[in-house]
Amino acid sequence: MSSGYVDVGGLQVEALLERFLVEEAIPGSGTGEKPFWRGFVSLVDQFAPRNAALLAERARLQAEIDEWHQLHSFDPLTYRQFLDKIGYLAPSGPSFQITTEGVDPEMAEVAGPQLVVPVMNERYALNAANARWGSLYDALYGTDALGSPPPRGPYDRRRGAEVVAWARAFLDDVVPLERGSHAEVSGYGVVEGRLVAQCPSGPVALADPSCFAGHQPGQAGVSSLYLRHHGLHIELVIDPQHPVGADDKAGVADVVIEAAVTTIMDCEDSVAAVDAADKVAVYRNWLGLMKGDLSTEVTKDGRAFTRTLAEDKQIVGPGGTPVVLRGRALMLVRNVGHLMGTNAVLDRESNQVPETLVDAIVTVLAAKHDLIRGRGALNSRHGSVYVVKPKMHGPDEVGFANEMFGFIEEVLDLPPLTVKIGLMDEERRTTLNLAECIRAASGRIAFINTGFLDRTGDEIHTSTYAGAMVRKADMRAQRWLKAYEDNNVDVGLACGLKGRAQIGKGMWTAPDLMADMLREKINHPRAGANCAWVPSPTAATLHATHYHRVDVAEEQERLDGKVRAGVDDLLAVPTSPERSWSHDEIREELENNAQGILGYVVRWVNQGVGCSKVPDIHDVALMEDRATCRVSSQHVANWLHHGVVSSDEVLAVLRRMATVVDHQNAGDPEYTPMGPDFDGPAFQAVCELVLTGLEQPSGYTEPVLYAHRLERKAQMGAAK
Repeated sequence: MSSGYVDVGGLQVEALLERFLVEEAIPGSGTGEKPFWRGFVSLVDQFAPRNAALLAERARLQAEIDEWHQLHSFDPLTYRQFLDKIGYLAPSGPSFQITTEGVDPEMAEVAGPQLVVPVMNERYALNAANARWGSLYDALYGTDALGSPPPRGPYDRRRGAEVVAWARAFLDDVVPLERGSHAEVSGYGVVEGRLVAQCPSGPVALADPSCFAGHQPGQAGVSSLYLRHHGLHIELVIDPQHPVGADDKAGVADVVIEAAVTTIMDCEDSVAAVDAADKVAVYRNWLGLMKGDLSTEVTKDGRAFTRTLAEDKQIVGPGGTPVVLRGRALMLVRNVGHLMGTNAVLDRESNQVPETLVDAIVTVLAAKHDLIRGRGALNSRHGSVYVVKPKMHGPDEVGFANEMFGFIEEVLDLPPLTVKIGLMDEERRTTLNLAECIRAASGRIAFINTGFLDRTGDEIHTSTYAGAMVRKADMRAQRWLKAYEDNNVDVGLACGLKGRAQIGKGMWTAPDLMADMLREKINHPRAGANCAWVPSPTAATLHATHYHRVDVAEEQERLDGKVRAGVDDLLAVPTSPERSWSHDEIREELENNAQGILGYVVRWVNQGVGCSKVPDIHDVALMEDRATCRVSSQHVANWLHHGVVSSDEVLAVLRRMATVVDHQNAGDPEYTPMGPDFDGPAFQAVCELVLTGLEQPSGYTEPVLYAHRLERKAQMGAAK
């Protein structure tokens, strides 16, 4: 429901958004109300037409590629020449190095997990910001990380002993004693600025004394000891009165490790924000994080309390001088992509303003509060604002973003290049032109990251007329994917990101399978990535152990200068010419896709939940967001177009799996079933995503999801 519009210099701004900006975001920002609105109007006037032209170029290129595949059998050389001719492949310029300055150490120097969280949810946002430190004991005890599910009921001392043994072995691996084992220690202390452990053989120091970072004093000596390894800290909590510490001969009650070094506060794929009320909720939380005053009421284990942002840790360094360790993750904000308009702001002709423009100016305005307050636990201590830009296609779109942020800096009276760009390498045209994309914002780049899911969705959509795609599970073994992951690191290193910016890897999508994550996700730092995405604070804590076991700086040094992927590898289309799937394999693939789409979309449309844990066909809970929905819907659309399945089969499976999803959500009092009529906006959205998948721009889900969510919100408003 619209709250009405306010005319601001020719723009029509929803009253909710206008009031938020005037009453909350602008005051205290150092930017006056009149200059802000004057700049906002100019931003729209100058950049909205350019945004539209970039989208038209996407459509032109896709139409030409579709036609080429329909007229030609695939030949790598001919295909590459065609892409050169139409401008899909950009000319390569000379070698260069990024010039980004003012980057915080968490982005430039420290390798560690990166948490991604919907900023629309206050509790999730606060948990993510505070996930800088995590209990290794809790993460091991409460997940399957040890190889078995966590016990139910009261504290299991046997399980606790397994946790302690795992943690002590971890300490032996990464911060060993000069002799003996941490498992033998009967007490820890600080003597003349050095950590000393009491072992059966007598006092023992660390094998590398420089790993001792300091301590916090306690009533009987020390309450915490801090170690540092590969730039990350480990805290040994000493408390013999604690139930766990009482069972420990050294009095260690917990091992707390630096976990989510950086966190992306997401305004995009993990949120469902379709109107002014939703956008204000997103912006208000980001503003609270930047002001440092975001809080929320939480009830846990029957106890109500107020959750706030964690404070920094004050410790005593080895030399006796005070040392401050950051208590919060360094926060980035992910804006939306370039595709959608927003009904929260209309232009002079009553057209929706590109949502990316609104996100950009409002989130940077909010972040300015952090830059000028000068006290408390600041987010950026180097005067930067970190904006992750998703779903950009090629160098021209990156150049557009670079100019847009330069314009916004002038509007908000910020120094040039204050805004740093996190470049998502998740669209095919960006991958193929990655160096030129980085060049287009070479003074702002602070982050490049692969996004396997969106990249797969774009791979399917861009080449859908080339043939039927392999099954989703087989995508990870395809030639293009290995080339894509290698290329991202190689190009990043060649363009000088080492020591200046992050090179990242994508999400672990199975939040309940932590043992598998511990086995597999270590490959991300081994690949030279100094950050990788995790779905929860617990996962961040466990993934942090990988960055102690792998020296990412050494890996990057080893890989620097290597070229492991060529353009032909990146252009290898993942079709399956033989299509040798059995009837059961086709049915299973279709059911799995349908269940994932339905389980995600029904919550998105009916409840406004932008990120969900959805069981797959094997009852494995997977994190679903718009990227996973894009892959699944495009895969079904591809098979439908090539006759692997029929529309009647697809609709029958959708109805059958909708009944399954309804049953899975039967315990949710806020859930609205799709069956038995299958005529609500959620089910219709799923049908539209699949049956018109080839028509969706770049295979994106936003146009369909936005429309049906607005329809659902109108229904709920009319029912009140």
